[in-house]
This record gives sequence, C-alpha cells and structure tokens, in this order.
Amino acid sequence: MTVGIKFVQHLFLLLILFQLEPRVADSNNIIRCIDEEREALLTFKESLVDESGILSSWGPEDEKRDCCKWTGVGCSNRTGHVIKLEIQPIDFDSFPLRGTISPALLQLHRLTYLDLSLNNFSGSPIPEFIGSLTKLSYLDLSFAEFEGTIPSHLGNLSALQHLDLSLNHLFSVGNLDWLSHLSSLTYLDLGSNNLSRSTDWLQVVGNLPLLTTLYLYRCHLPPIVPLSLSNLNYSTSLQFLELSENNLTNSIYPWLFNASSNLVLLGLDSNLLRGSIPVAFKHMVSLSFLGLASNEFEGGVPDFFGNMCSLTMLNISDNKLRGHFPELIQNLSSGCTKNSLEILYLSSNEITGSVPDLGGFSSLKELYLENNRLNGFTNNSIGQMSKLRTLSLNGNSLRGVISEAFFSNLSSLTTLNLADNNLSLEFSNDWIPPFQLNFIHLRSCKMGPHFPKWLQTQNKVKELDISDAGISDTIPDWFWNQTNELFVLNISNNQIKGKLPDLSMRFDTSGSGIDISSNHFEGPIPALPTTATFLNLSKNKFSGTMSIICSMDGNNLLYLDLSSNFLSGRLPDCWMQFDGLGILNLANNNFSGNIPDSIGFLRNILTLRLYNNSLTGELPSSLKNCSQLRVMDLGNNELSGEIPPWIGEGLSKLVVLSMTSNKFHGNMPFQLCRLAYIQVLDLSLNHMSGIIPKCFNNLTAMTQETSSNPTISMDYYFIVGGGTATAFSRYSSSYFDNVLLTWKGNKYLYKNTLGLVKILDLSNNKLGGAFPEEIMDLVGLVALNLSRNHLTGQISPKIGQLKSLDFLDLSKNLFFGGIPASLSQLSDLSVMDLSYNNLSGKIPLGTQLQSFNASVYAGNPELCGLPLPNKCPNEDSASGQGRDDANTPEDEDEDEDEFITLGFYISLILGFFTGFWGFCSAILVNSSWRRSYFNFLTGAKNWVYVTVAVKIAKLKRRFRN
Repeated sequence: MTVGIKFVQHLFLLLILFQLEPRVADSNNIIRCIDEEREALLTFKESLVDESGILSSWGPEDEKRDCCKWTGVGCSNRTGHVIKLEIQPIDFDSFPLRGTISPALLQLHRLTYLDLSLNNFSGSPIPEFIGSLTKLSYLDLSFAEFEGTIPSHLGNLSALQHLDLSLNHLFSVGNLDWLSHLSSLTYLDLGSNNLSRSTDWLQVVGNLPLLTTLYLYRCHLPPIVPLSLSNLNYSTSLQFLELSENNLTNSIYPWLFNASSNLVLLGLDSNLLRGSIPVAFKHMVSLSFLGLASNEFEGGVPDFFGNMCSLTMLNISDNKLRGHFPELIQNLSSGCTKNSLEILYLSSNEITGSVPDLGGFSSLKELYLENNRLNGFTNNSIGQMSKLRTLSLNGNSLRGVISEAFFSNLSSLTTLNLADNNLSLEFSNDWIPPFQLNFIHLRSCKMGPHFPKWLQTQNKVKELDISDAGISDTIPDWFWNQTNELFVLNISNNQIKGKLPDLSMRFDTSGSGIDISSNHFEGPIPALPTTATFLNLSKNKFSGTMSIICSMDGNNLLYLDLSSNFLSGRLPDCWMQFDGLGILNLANNNFSGNIPDSIGFLRNILTLRLYNNSLTGELPSSLKNCSQLRVMDLGNNELSGEIPPWIGEGLSKLVVLSMTSNKFHGNMPFQLCRLAYIQVLDLSLNHMSGIIPKCFNNLTAMTQETSSNPTISMDYYFIVGGGTATAFSRYSSSYFDNVLLTWKGNKYLYKNTLGLVKILDLSNNKLGGAFPEEIMDLVGLVALNLSRNHLTGQISPKIGQLKSLDFLDLSKNLFFGGIPASLSQLSDLSVMDLSYNNLSGKIPLGTQLQSFNASVYAGNPELCGLPLPNKCPNEDSASGQGRDDANTPEDEDEDEDEFITLGFYISLILGFFTGFWGFCSAILVNSSWRRSYFNFLTGAKNWVYVTVAVKIAKLKRRFRN
C-alpha cells in the first residue's frame, strides 16, 4: 500500500514537471524546440535581409521543423527551450545580415546567450527591448553598425556576466552609473565607442567587484581630474585592462598603480604618456603583456624590465627611447625575463649600435627592431634561436653579407623582414633553408642578378617582397606554380624581363595584391587574377590593348595602374564591373578614341589619370557621377568640346584638376568656382576664350596660405585569404597621388609635396578681359600663370597680397600701365615674367624686382629703370614729371646743386685736412681711444664683408633659379 502511494506521488510530480517544462519529442525521443519559440525565430528572420543564406536552415517546412538544429540556435538538452542565439556571417566572403532586430526575441523566455556581432544593422540604435531579456548572461552586439546612445536600459540585465558593444558608432550622453547594476559582470568591452562625456568611468569600474576584463580602447575617455581620484574604489579583480588610443596623460598613473596587482594584460598604446617609463611598473608582478607603444616616452629602456619574471610580451615601440642596443639586451638578459620573454617590440625608436648575441633569450619567438638606428654587421648568433618565428630588422643601417649561417637553426621562422638596409644575400645555389616562410620582405636587399632559387623550397609564402633587389633575370616557371597562396607579390624596381603567363588561375586567394612595376616585362597583358585587389603593372613594355581586364570579376579591385607602357587601342567599356575601384592610372600610353560612358560607374574612384594618351572627343557626362574624385588628370590628349559645367557641380571634392594640352574651347564655366578644395587648376594650352570668372575668390583652398598635409594620399585596406590559404589577413597600404606639373618652364612630377602646391595655370589660351581682381584673394597661390592670352587692363595693385607666390608669369598679354610697387614686396618670388605687354613707367625699386634678368621685362618699350639699360626720362628731375603713377616719391633723387664755386672746393679741402689731423693727434695721444677706434674699424669691416657676401649669395641663387 505504501509503495503504491509513493508511486502515485512520483507520477503526480512528474506530470507537474511536464506541465511546467513543456517539451516535444519525435519518434526517436530527440527533443525539439517549442512551437511558440520556433514561430518567434521565424518572425525574427523575417525582419532581416539574408543575402548569403546564413539562415537558410531556418524555415516552416516539415524537414526544418526542429529549430534546435537551425544554424546559430542552441537549445536546452533537458527542456528544449532556446537558450542560445549566435548568428554571424559564415566567412569573410559572405555578406552580413542586414535589417532590424525583431522584438519577437522577447518570446525566448529562457534566452541566456545572444551574439549578433559582425552583422550590419545600418546605423539603427540598439533596441530598447534588449533590456527586457533579463535572463541574459552573455550579450555580444559588437561590430554590428549600431549607432546612437549607449542604452542605459541594459542596466536591467542583472544576470549579465559578459557585455560587448565594441566597434560600433555609439556614444554616451552622460554617466555610466547604469553599469553599477551589473554586479555579476566579469567582461566589459565598450571599445571604439565615444565615452567622452562619461567622467565617472573610473568610479563605475571600481563598483564592479567581479570585473576581470575591461576593454575601453579608442573611447575618447575624458581627462582625469586628480582630485576625483581621492574617493575611488580601486578594483582588485581586474586582470585584463585595455585603454589604448585615448589620449590619456600621466594623470592615469595614480589610479593605475593602485588598481589590481593581479593585472596580466595592460594596454596603454597610443596615448600621451610622457617622460621616463615609471618605475612603478615593476611592482606589477603578474604582468604578462605590457603595451606602451606610440606614446612620448623618452630616455632609456628601464633595467627593471629584466626582472619581470612573468613578462611574455613587451611593446615599447614608436616612442623616443634611446640607448645602445647591446647594453639594452644585456640589461634585459640579466634577470629572469630572458626566460619568459616571447615577444619584444622595440621598433621606431632611436636605438643605436649593432645587433649583439641574442642567444640568451631562449623563449623569444618574435623580435621587432625595425626603424631604429642600428648599424654594423648582423650577428650570426640569431641563427641559434630555434623558437624564433618573426625577425623584423627593416629600416635600419645594417650592412654586410647575409649567408646561410645566419639562418642555420631558425627552423621555426615564418616571418623575415630585412628590407631597407644595405644587405646582400648570398646563398649557394643548392641551399635548402631550415624554415618555411609565410612572409618574406627583402626590399633593397641585393640578391641578383639571378632570380633567387632558394624560393623554390618555400611552399607556404603569403607575402613576398623582393623589390629593388638587383634582379635582371627572367622568372622561372616553377615560381608561378607556387603563387596559389600568395596574398601579396612585389617584384618591382628590378630589371626582370620576359612575358607574363596566364595569371587568372594563379593567386587563388581572395583580394591579392600584385606589384611588378618598373621592370622590362613585354608582350600583351595576360589574363589577371579575377579576385585581385591591387594591380600595378606600370613602367614596363606591355603592348596591345587592355581589353583583357573585362574578363575580371572587378568587385574586389581597388587599385589599377597600367601607366607608362606601350598600350594602345580604345579604353575598354566594362567599368560597370569595377564599382569599388579607387585608383585608376592609365597615363603615358597610346590609348585613342573616346572616354567610354561606363567610366561613370566608378562611383568610388578617387584618382583618375589618363594623362599623355591620344584620347579624343568630349568628356562623357556620366563622369559627373564620380563624385568622390580628388585628382583628375586628363592632360596631353586631344579632348575637345567645352569644359562642362558639371565638373564644378558634381566633382566638388576635386583637389587637382589638370586638363592641359587638349582642344577644349569656349568660355570657362563659372561653376568651376564651386571647387572649394581645388589646389591645382591647370587649364593651359587649350583654345578657351571669354573672360576669367569673377568668382575665383570662392576657390577656398587657394585662399588659405597653409596646407594640412604635404601629400595627397589614400589609405586602403583589404582582406586577403581563402582559397587554399589557411587564414585571412588584413592588409593595408597607402597610395600617394602624383601629378606632372609645369613649374618654371619645366615638367616636374610632384608627389611628396603635391599637397603643398597651389597652382592656377590658365596660360596659352585666348582669354580676354581685364586682369581679374578676384584672383588677388587667392593668397595661398604658389604659382600663377596667365601668360599667352589676350588679357588687358592694369596689373592690380593688390598683387602684393599674394605673398606665397614663387612663380608669376603674365607675359604675352595686353597689360598696360605701370608695374605696381606692391610687386616688390613678394620676397619669395624667384621666377617672374612680365615680358611682351604694354607696360610703361619706371620699374619700382626694391631688391626683388632688380634682381631679375632684364629679359623678364622685354617687349615693354616704355618701361625704364634697372635692370633695364635704358634710364627713365628726367630721372634726376625733382619734379619727376613723366613718371608713372606706380612710382613713389621715395624712389626719386634730389636735385643737383648747380651753384658750387671754386671757393667751395678750397674750403672743403682745408676743412678735411684740419679735421683729419686733429682726429689723428687725438688717437695717438689717448691709447684707450686708439684701441676703441681700431676695434670699431675691425667690426665695421667684418659687418660689411658678411652683408655683401650674403647679398651676393642671394643674387646668385635667384639667377640660378
């Protein structure tokens, strides 16, 4: 009886449990998800745009009924409730989810884990209902394109242990006290969001008793007020602290050195820390990773680093640290650190000396010494570091020969960077290296003239740079068979010859970059890798057409340079498949025909260079769609028609516009005045007529005397990998625009100083009208060339405002009147030409204008005065009649006295002798007077000598220019 009662009781309890925890089982007793939750997930899917089929396993069909088997869904093994939702793109080639996050997620009552990172929610705010998912212990919304305020309602998630909102566009409108409600939080990452108004961040961190990981990198953290540190609670649980890129100053030290002594990782890179590296770091005995890079530390590398026994990674690169490298290594190896240190960054400092014996660092795996002042010969002891994976010595002054002994025992080496030194690599022809390299950077290391055969043994290379290596060979066939895993190939600036094979099936990685410029390759352009991102085939001898590029899948292509070859024919009309292209350089070839309409599909293009070809016809109106253009160089072609107004309307971001040496005609459109960023405007050598628009003072960049950057550059990034490669890598590079400009009568290629050049060149046209007064507001101009036109009127007296002018050419126009006196105030002017106008009057006196050759004033018969041989009429007359208004009274000499008599001369001679001998008697009698007088004469002589020498040197320099 008792047994029966107990059985009924157990059965009753089981029924209650089944009612409380509903579950569904199939015929195999495998638990399925709850119907209500399946419908909620389907509603969630409907609010999303899934271009890559990430959620293709989700659906209402019978075969998809078990939502616990859906991608990214995790269910409880006991109850069947959805407890986990983790949805990201499948790989780098797939598109992220877009759309909105449906509140249907509120139906997932047991959800504890939500990860929607790496998707694209298109600038929408984080939904408020997320704060109602109170069972959540894990929330990751990082890198998902959220915008708006950091929602305080997340403070309702009291069970939260892991919160990651990093890499979005969020900002805090005030304090962060809502975080104090998350007392269970152990992991917090708000990196790359804006916390500039959250002055309480230190207090909040101190109120999270279980917090072990805090990532606040690139958060614009507000300055720390020392008084605010007095009442802080210092966190004792922190182990991982990342505060890089926040402009933090030394005021962080009091809090930092009183925080947890259990820190394992500390990141303070890219801040404003100054002075010596504080000794207090040595008390962080648990520290394993220390990042102090990109600050303003000075002095030497502290000795105490040698006794931090847990230290495995030390990054103090990109500071102003000094020291002798052998001594630095001796200090680091004097304690226990030599046994623990695995990664050492010392790059971009001011460290000198040779590379010493590093054999004592038995655990060292990565060594970065690039961009210092190391010199002398390399030490073969490096070859005994069997654990070394990365060796980076580039950008120093190392010299000598690298032989096989240098690599004798480097069996773990995967990255080798010896670029930009004075090294020669000499290996035997049958040498088999002990390593398999992934990354090889040997730019400027001499290893020619033959192509290095040892590369045949390297089957895992992802980046190869052997540019400027003195190679004058052909590329062997075996090399092209080893390119399937290559991300980056740079063999530029050699003398490699021959033809390229079909490359379409090579470089099997997504987003590869190839630079074979400045060689002697010839023949037609081969089929190119379909997924390439960067292609530079310039400065070779390629011939034929470039139509082969239409066979590419151009979605990845960012950079294409085929300039300075022998290519011909029409430009291809397939640019619609290259919508990501940022740089297109086809200059210095022999392309002909019209610019195709499809060029307008290049909506992201920044630089378009078609200079020096044989292109004809009018500019296609579709070009106005290229609204991101900064540099457009169409010079030296046979383009015709009127300059279209849409250049000023649609291409408003132009910095450089060169249309020189074409056949453009008609009036200059006033819409060009809307080019507020233009710094180089070259419309010379065309057939334009009419007047210069009076609105040129709206060219804002030319009205500013300074420039923010000496170059015009673009940084571009691309992800490479896939195919047979085992990993993905983020590769970055910079492109520096260059333009061929006429400067002082010669053509020069401007690159490193292009951003400083401000030029207005309208020469060799048929422009008429008066001298444009508005140009005088362009005070930033360095060069102004209006020569060989039909301009008339007087030269504006305001021309003296153009104080930055170095080059001025107004020759061969119809200017009349005097030369403005203000022109003599342009102290930087080194080249000037006013010849062949109708100028008259006296050339204003001043060192500047008299220092020019007389030829710059030729063809103005009514001009007079130095440096011209003809004097001005009545030059010595007090009345100064006949002189031009531009000449000032200060320039005239006083009248000569015509009433000087013989008695005057006799009196003058007697007075001189009397005064002279009186003075001589005085200095002969008084010795102190005598010494003072001769000291005065010596000083006067030296002053005259130095002054004359300086003036002569300046004149020589001006004549030489």
